[in-house]
Amino acid sequence: MKTRFCLAALVCLTSLHAQEPPSAKDLAAKLADAVWDGSSTARLKMDFQPSAGGEKTVLQLKINARRTREGTGVHYQVLWPKDRKDGSFVLRQPAGQPATGSVLQTAVKPITNIQDGIFGSDLAYEDLVGNYFAWDNQKITGAETIGRIPCQILESKPGKGDNSSYGSIRTWIDTKRMVPLKVEKFGPGGQLVRRITITLVTRDDTNRTVPANFTIERPGKAARTILEGSNIRHDVTLTDADFSPDVLRGASP
Repeated sequence: MKTRFCLAALVCLTSLHAQEPPSAKDLAAKLADAVWDGSSTARLKMDFQPSAGGEKTVLQLKINARRTREGTGVHYQVLWPKDRKDGSFVLRQPAGQPATGSVLQTAVKPITNIQDGIFGSDLAYEDLVGNYFAWDNQKITGAETIGRIPCQILESKPGKGDNSSYGSIRTWIDTKRMVPLKVEKFGPGGQLVRRITITLVTRDDTNRTVPANFTIERPGKAARTILEGSNIRHDVTLTDADFSPDVLRGASP
């Protein structure tokens, strides 16, 4: 059976276990540590379903990622359709600095808006980097049951040294398995920007319990994006060069 994919930048995944719900500080710290899982490679199916009348888009992607305390790098590459070579991109976010990146669109160009949707979907570039569980401000704001599973709601807010266009992020966490089941991201004015629902939880190649499939929606929009991950591997070595714009130039027609 294929090993499912853990999209760690989108919801900051973890597989740690606890007998009792920890405090907000301890919960966030454990989740943050789990995000920094080093180098990995994976496959991802992206199914973008636009509003009525729009054209459906299905992509098969390869993802290289490196997540450490020193920073995050990701490289998303289109594998299928084979005639679609545009849109592949790299992102880097050193700790304590804004995210930057480049995208291949006929030529290699800088990413100018980190909140743009990747490949025109509901998932933003910003959702793929950073570690919001490592932000300064963390608190438990309540509890709620999702699909008969009790969850603690952790609210994360960026501090002075945290670079983010989001004003806050709320995560519904199954503290028994220590996995997120829902994430809501809010703008600086408090408006809901994105809702991410985890639809499948499984184990990765290191036997961690992780979310594998996701649905991303934006309030007021009829479109939605469905992600299905597989074949994650951590037995790889990636360097800064793997997240350089030169990687895209090498793939340019």
